[in-house]
Amino acid sequence: MYHKILRLKAVKDSTGLSRSTIYAMLKAGNFPQSVKLGLRSVGWYEADIQGWIASRQASKAA
Repeated sequence: MYHKILRLKAVKDSTGLSRSTIYAMLKAGNFPQSVKLGLRSVGWYEADIQGWIASRQASKAA
């Protein structure tokens, strides 16, 4: 199964959040966990980010 990994810029573009907000929410447990890609690089599974966005939209509609 193919899992696309998004780097920080793509996550920022998709969510509209800043880098500092993403990492603050990650630390608080309110954002999908990142995946370590190398010594100094991380990414996020695209499906996790899309699911997080959908959950935010669903909670806003409720």
